Amino acid sequence: MLRLDSAVQYVKGVGPRRSALLGSRGIRTVEDLLLHIPKSYQDRANFVPLVSLRIGQDAAVHARVYRSRVIQTRTRGRILDVVLTDGGGFAHAKWFHGGFLQAREFSAGREIVLFGRVDVDRYDSKFVFFNPEFELLEDSDESGSLDIGRYVPVYEEVAGITSRQFRRTIAGALSDLTKSIEDPLPAEIRKAHCFPDIRTSLERVHFPEAGDDLSQLNQRQSPYHRRLIFEEFFLLELIYALRRVQSRALKGVRFETSDRIRQRVKTILPFHPTVAQKRVLKEIVDDLKAPYPMNRLMQGDVGSGKTIVAFEAIVIAVENGYQAALMAPTEILAEQHYINAKRILGPLGYRVCVVRRGVKKAERQELQEKVAVGEIQVIIGTHALIEEHTVFNKLGLVIVDEQHRFGVIQRLQLMAKGENPNTLVMTATPIPRTLSMTLYGDLDLSVIDEMPPGRSPIRTIHMMERDADRIYRTIAAELEQGRQAYVVYPAIEESEKVDLKSATEGFKKLSEVFQGRRVALLHGRLKSEEKETTMRAFAAGEIDILVSTTVIEVGVDVSNATVMLIEHAERFGLAQLHQLRGRVGRGSHLSSCFLMTPGRLNDVARQRIHAMVSTIDGFRLAEVDLQLRGPGEMAGTRQSGTPEFRVANLMTDTELLALAQKEAQSWVSRTEERQKLVEALSARTRFVTVG
Repeated sequence: MLRLDSAVQYVKGVGPRRSALLGSRGIRTVEDLLLHIPKSYQDRANFVPLVSLRIGQDAAVHARVYRSRVIQTRTRGRILDVVLTDGGGFAHAKWFHGGFLQAREFSAGREIVLFGRVDVDRYDSKFVFFNPEFELLEDSDESGSLDIGRYVPVYEEVAGITSRQFRRTIAGALSDLTKSIEDPLPAEIRKAHCFPDIRTSLERVHFPEAGDDLSQLNQRQSPYHRRLIFEEFFLLELIYALRRVQSRALKGVRFETSDRIRQRVKTILPFHPTVAQKRVLKEIVDDLKAPYPMNRLMQGDVGSGKTIVAFEAIVIAVENGYQAALMAPTEILAEQHYINAKRILGPLGYRVCVVRRGVKKAERQELQEKVAVGEIQVIIGTHALIEEHTVFNKLGLVIVDEQHRFGVIQRLQLMAKGENPNTLVMTATPIPRTLSMTLYGDLDLSVIDEMPPGRSPIRTIHMMERDADRIYRTIAAELEQGRQAYVVYPAIEESEKVDLKSATEGFKKLSEVFQGRRVALLHGRLKSEEKETTMRAFAAGEIDILVSTTVIEVGVDVSNATVMLIEHAERFGLAQLHQLRGRVGRGSHLSSCFLMTPGRLNDVARQRIHAMVSTIDGFRLAEVDLQLRGPGEMAGTRQSGTPEFRVANLMTDTELLALAQKEAQSWVSRTEERQKLVEALSARTRFVTVG
């Protein structure tokens, strides 16, 4: 008998070769196989007679091949044309570029099941199915009942394994699967929400019965789908809830906030804080005063003032006698934080340093020694902070900026440099609530949802390459007013393979267009010293136009820059475009962001550009991004440690996600039940890699 954790190669009809193919797509166990759920279901219990077909209807037909041929055309290549008959009527099925289907497979008399939309051939007015889904049936197939006479599951092809082969393999797995499967969902939860048991759910999601609702099945809203979706969310949210319990059990670094410390915090504020900043700071302070370590995510749109709140937390840590470490994903962002920290925290007498790769050995060693003995209280850096030779004296606060660019492991590595230090994660990349519940479910969430006063609005304008001269005139007018500009390119050098305007070529061209102006080039391949020098010069107003790649995406704060031109904007992601746009509009002057694209755009690029022009709300853009790209690609869930969902969909299953989180938080508080769930969880192989 098979178990859920049995290797898939032991399923009848799989074997070592097919097992290797399935394994390359993440299907390694029987459970993985059974969670490869159908992409759709077809009603093959109620076939439509060919004589009853109507134009525009979606129909399943059961017929035989009358004749077939491959037609060679100029525009559509080879078309496979098959004439079908069921004894009462005729219809055509045509597959464009269908020569590969091999007409000989559709030999006269061959039985076929076909599903698609009924159209009419404009040349001979006959009913025709264009590019329909189909299956050729075997005359002597003993298991034909899997293909006709019922609601039939249709699977996405994986590693060359067809939908029909999946039906047989999964039917065999279910037949040999042990009857007693320990259900990971507590009976109380199943009863409360009318969820079927795991065995029934796996059987009926693959092979529905006549009484099941076909519409619900195709929308993944059947009771069996909902139970599997809930289970996936519940087990993940249970992991996060367990992490919270474990974190609360640790003895953390506890900070005090006396009147003197509160006064020190106030002295660093460059402006009166917004209501949102005050609320988030209070949430952080409450955590810092608690007996267990803080684990909090601070989320806020571009320019919302997250950095100053982080610096306020740093003041509290240093005034309590501890060190604070701030890790940034790029050297430019680390340098920007360093400059700001010296400017804002320097007047308090704090010693601040930046640790990064590429520094001279002697200088780096001297810095590390000072950090190790506690001479430096605020340490800012890139990945160098988590390297072995970076040792802290008394690390009490860890801040990770732009967390989505790091992995969970890197965050934990920095935290391990102290004894259960307080941890603040911050991101300027707006994340929809559903995604943050799965990306950062182990963290408490604070959102700065208000912009500081005095920020100018940003006009976002989409223009074609042919309008470049008009944009240059706008840039020139801004420079005449004493302002500065960014011009951003998606590549550093020209590539023969990709037709992109490069930063180096753009720099040459713009130097000619804006003769007499100070134009500089910035990209990731420059040495650290060169990048720092260029950024300092731009911040000081010594550069008029900064030609750059996406290295300026985050952390660059020059209030005098009022115009940005993004070349080949269609090649950038939505979150990236929003981050780049956030480099302007940081002062009191009206700012503009030009998105330049070639004449023709694909649908996704067009939607992305339209969204950018329509709103400056990062959270609204994040929702659009989630719809366009999906959760995995949008937020890099693989690198952050979140599993790829097999059944659940973050865009459509938000109600079940919220329910799963609520139930997980409830059940983790029950000691006896919690232990049972932990044991069940340890057997669910697809979740053990989380974190």
